[in-house]
Amino acid sequence: MIEKNIELLNEANKLFLKKLFRDSIPLYDEILKSEPENIDVINNKGYALSKMKNYDDAISCYDKGLEIKPTEKCLLINKISSLRKKGKFEDALELCNLVLEDNASENVALYHKLRILYSMKKFQESINICNELLKSYPDNGDVLFDKSCNHAALGEVSACMLNLKLAIGISNKFKINAKKNNVFESLKDQDVFLELVK
Repeated sequence: MIEKNIELLNEANKLFLKKLFRDSIPLYDEILKSEPENIDVINNKGYALSKMKNYDDAISCYDKGLEIKPTEKCLLINKISSLRKKGKFEDALELCNLVLEDNASENVALYHKLRILYSMKKFQESINICNELLKSYPDNGDVLFDKSCNHAALGEVSACMLNLKLAIGISNKFKINAKKNNVFESLKDQDVFLELVK
């Protein structure tokens, strides 16, 4: 990497870490003028765009990187994330499955997949992925919370409460999440739910 570009990259990454995403993008573009195939810079630019909720340009960025290096996991995972946030669940799921073909235990892809399946109302399939992840990480509060949401959507109250209790035991943030999440609407007047989130 050219010395000037190393300085630009450091500056861009500092701005990114300060959440000044819009300011970081011109610096990434400047680097790409002389190093158009720099995968890390392409990925960082895409990620900055996605943080600004500019998912279309982020996806274009990731696609440009994937033309150069079609199997780059970071680009694939970040593209899945942008597709999911854009609501393109079928495309995101297809890409997830592609990543998981090469590595069935790729946890980040599995995590995206469980969220995609939930959004597609495939709640039991989502629970299956939760169970897969919890084998390796039994104390993952996010996965336990997602599992609880899936059970709530299926009307499985006792399984829902069990997983919600486990999630809250890991972090109190899940109390707030549960109060805000509409999937628990039918439970909001039940003592067992109110006791958990108080």
